[in-house]
Amino acid sequence: MSTATNKGPISKFIEHHYKHFNAAALVDAAKGYETHLTEGGKMMVTLAGAMSTAELGKSLAEMIRQGKIDIISCTGANLEEDIMNLVAHSHYKRVPNYRDLSPQDEWDLLENHYNRVTDTCIPEEEAFRRLQKHIYKIWKDADNAGERYFPHEYMYKILNSGELKQYYEIDPKDSWMLAAAERNLPIVVPGWEDSTMGNIFASYVIKGEIKGSTMKSGIEYMAWLADWYPKNAGGKGVGFFQIGGGIAGDFPICVVPMLYQDMEMTDVPFWSYFCQISDSTTSYGSYSGAVPNEKITWGKLDVNTPKFIVESDATIVAPLIFSWVLGW
Repeated sequence: MSTATNKGPISKFIEHHYKHFNAAALVDAAKGYETHLTEGGKMMVTLAGAMSTAELGKSLAEMIRQGKIDIISCTGANLEEDIMNLVAHSHYKRVPNYRDLSPQDEWDLLENHYNRVTDTCIPEEEAFRRLQKHIYKIWKDADNAGERYFPHEYMYKILNSGELKQYYEIDPKDSWMLAAAERNLPIVVPGWEDSTMGNIFASYVIKGEIKGSTMKSGIEYMAWLADWYPKNAGGKGVGFFQIGGGIAGDFPICVVPMLYQDMEMTDVPFWSYFCQISDSTTSYGSYSGAVPNEKITWGKLDVNTPKFIVESDATIVAPLIFSWVLGW
């Protein structure tokens, strides 16, 4: 098992102070992640919640650049909100006292075109509408040409075109979507329709401006993943690092039981590492709160799969685990 001897100050701090309970689980999970990669394994990272608005890109982007992540599954919100932060950061508004806001205060934010995510308000005009203006043209061009792409592929197209560079308001190295686009990293975005860009796309379909089929579907994402997984699960296999829960985690993890049980590919390997950062409690019956061992009964994990669970705030835990893996 690795130590912090040759690592930076963050890793040394973690190893020295994080000795028990969730802190110790964090260290175990980080070392397990590193060992998995060292032994030749690949890693999927899944992003639920508002990780992009929480600026996880500050560490996630470097993980992508250094090849510590091979594939990402994320919500539509995380896909778009990293780009929104990239192009509109200075217009964001932080509300530290958000717990004290009255209904009228919330209405005033809406009237001023701010959408609140806990303590962070996203500016509608500079973030949503700015992105909408440019992404619509890419959607429409594909529609006119009879072409079809996945949601993340359209986002890659807009980033790679350079059209948004004029708006950059953060250091581009802190955008995980830019890092992913540069590497053409595989991404799966289950339930993309449940996002601002998904809603906007739906509005164009309803108005008859764009065909719904111009956007590839979730079923096609699963079919693509069903092809990708067996090709990459040889040797040490593919690990599963789950931030939060929800559809971003459950959709991709199910590719294994789907291949094994429904496609009858009895030689498909289980996920070979599993870590979950979650604040959900298992007794409520949610996938987000399901402990790793429950996943054995669904054919997702093996009895011997290294399993870790850190019951804490992902905005605190994930950057620390990434820092360990990066040697910071």
